[in-house]
Amino acid sequence: MLQLTVDAAGLAQSRFAVSPLHEVAATLLPWGLRPRPGAAPWLARARRTLRHEQLPLLTACALIDRGYVPDFLSPHPAGPAPTIDEELALVRATPADRIVTELRVVRGGRPHIGLDGRGSELPTVLREALDRDGAGIADQAADELRRYWDLTFAAHWPRAKAELDADVDRCADILARRGAAALFSTLHPGMRWRDGTLEVASRFCGSMDVPHVVLVPSLLAQRPTVAVDQLAGPRLPPILNYPVGAGPTTAGDGPLAALLGTTRAGLLTALDHPTTTTSLATANFLSPATVSYHLGVLLRAGLVTRTRKGRSVLYRRTPQGSRLTN
Repeated sequence: MLQLTVDAAGLAQSRFAVSPLHEVAATLLPWGLRPRPGAAPWLARARRTLRHEQLPLLTACALIDRGYVPDFLSPHPAGPAPTIDEELALVRATPADRIVTELRVVRGGRPHIGLDGRGSELPTVLREALDRDGAGIADQAADELRRYWDLTFAAHWPRAKAELDADVDRCADILARRGAAALFSTLHPGMRWRDGTLEVASRFCGSMDVPHVVLVPSLLAQRPTVAVDQLAGPRLPPILNYPVGAGPTTAGDGPLAALLGTTRAGLLTALDHPTTTTSLATANFLSPATVSYHLGVLLRAGLVTRTRKGRSVLYRRTPQGSRLTN
């Protein structure tokens, strides 16, 4: 359990931020082994990009299985909704000594400043970065993040951002109607506010006084995580990433997903009303070709029907498909 103590002034300053690079960094964490409901299509696409494109720095970070990605890849959100270009500019401006310190954290296997340099072996690209004292790594990281973004996220970000903004609006309504203390407990079952302290379920234990908290909603995060910029000291508040709802799809990871696969289960669940392939693709952050393939499988199995209305082709669940989803 992590305990963050926030006084009244800090509570008043706590805010939300929607960050594109925090979503990108989430795909580098070892969550692909068991993705949260709705995240599987995102993670599968991201992993394909890492496998097939020349992104050596990001690929090396994704191969590390300790659940820590260097913080400079997802800088502290300067405002409520930074653009990808603004965040990449911050990455490019990262001092080399900070990069070296964070790579030593990776090598040591735990986020702790002042490691003696001993620990497990780093991937070659990260080891070479340490050997040259971090020179050129900020530019390489920004260039790779830009390519990774363009290939994997750019086309889907408007829809994803709308989902994240909607959750922030939901929280604003709770804040106005029930107050700040009630808000934190509605974000996730692993978070609660008690006696001036924000408690976050975590495999790490500790407590700290913080100036305030920046809350960053995520469609990919499996659980709440707290990131503290130890290099910045008390100047920057911790970032608390928390998972939004059930993610882009609502099929969950139960028996239906086990039977059909997460993507098909999500599409079948979404077909309460006649819907086009394009609408399903947009809502589930998939390509139209991918949605068309899975709908074809569901159609041949008798779980959906297909009808034409003008120039549009509409899909809807059959009674048999509805019995499965229920």
